[in-house]
Amino acid sequence: MNSKRSLVRRSAAAVVASAAAAFVLAACGSNGGDGSSHPAGHGAHEGATASAAPSAQASAPAAKGQHNAADVAFATGMIPHHRQAVEMADLASTRAENAEVKKLAAEIKKAQDPEIKTLSGWLTSWGEQVPAEGAMDHSAHGTAGMMSAQEMDRLENASGKAFDTAFMELMIKHHEGAVAMAKTEQTAGSFPAARTMAEAIITSQSAEIAQMNKLLGRS
Repeated sequence: MNSKRSLVRRSAAAVVASAAAAFVLAACGSNGGDGSSHPAGHGAHEGATASAAPSAQASAPAAKGQHNAADVAFATGMIPHHRQAVEMADLASTRAENAEVKKLAAEIKKAQDPEIKTLSGWLTSWGEQVPAEGAMDHSAHGTAGMMSAQEMDRLENASGKAFDTAFMELMIKHHEGAVAMAKTEQTAGSFPAARTMAEAIITSQSAEIAQMNKLLGRS
């Protein structure tokens, strides 16, 4: 079971790693968030959308002309990141002992499931590829706070107080990665809805980090 999971997970690490690299390139190449400079692979697409008439951009449901490479990197990286958080949260319903941990896990899933759908919709409307469903490789340990296969196995094999502690410790690191990605989107992105989501992620996940630290007796 674990070997199959590790095999299935291999693609998400590459997605998150490439998204992190794209974030850096977008942050360096973006001038005022107007999408004038982009990493390789997005230039032609961005140039085509940038030539659209302003009135058409304003009326387009997906506001295609307003996104840039950083927005694509944000959506592409955040989808597998959110999927892993939901996977972790799902474990809490049967393994957690602390009622507050169970409630927190349910809130994480409730918030991030709809965001996955929204992010996927943006990528589709931009003509970009949505990360494959079920691609949950976490071998790129430490990339944007993603859990390694070993860490996920540790969580899956824990229960009671041991699970509560492991869940919060790992989720804090996971949230910190999401907050960092969201801050990059706010700095380099240009798509208004993505920047709004990034702000919401920073606010909500920073609050959850503080809550988990308190439950762990760290504050």
